[in-house]
Amino acid sequence: MMHSFRPDIIQFAWVVPNLEEAARRWHAALGVGPFLINRNLALIEPRHRGRPSATRFSTAVAQSGEFQVELIEQHDDGPSVYRDTVAPGATGLHHVAIIAGDFDAALGHYTAQGFEVGADGRFGDMRYAYVDTSPALGHMVEIVEDKPAIRAFFSAVRKSAEKWDGDPATLLRELSPAKA
Repeated sequence: MMHSFRPDIIQFAWVVPNLEEAARRWHAALGVGPFLINRNLALIEPRHRGRPSATRFSTAVAQSGEFQVELIEQHDDGPSVYRDTVAPGATGLHHVAIIAGDFDAALGHYTAQGFEVGADGRFGDMRYAYVDTSPALGHMVEIVEDKPAIRAFFSAVRKSAEKWDGDPATLLRELSPAKA
């Protein structure tokens, strides 16, 4: 059986209770770094299970070979796509991410198989969707719309890893100011 849908996985993401501690563990165990931290990401029209949501979360992203490692910390106790699969205070694989030139076709590939959209919205002009493939795969799939801004961010993550000297003092790099 031929299968024409063959996206490249670009990222593996874990929900963690604390970004900084998790980044230090990844560095100590596997040498991964540096981690670029985005605090309190601002999403446009975010939805969780089809309903408006306002989850507060931050991410830390690093490159390891061909893949990105994303760490996600949820700052509130509300229902979210992250809490759907990883309990508060726990660490767990949440999703693999793919980048899609045809976002609608990629999303349709999963929904046609009966998978539900766990969360969706926009980050800037880029659409994203977390498809709940956890019943089949044990984790979700994030579809990221291929846009210049996300490509620039992915490139910055890769370049920071290529140029990094491994110094733990520069392991964590803030990309946006922390918000109260």
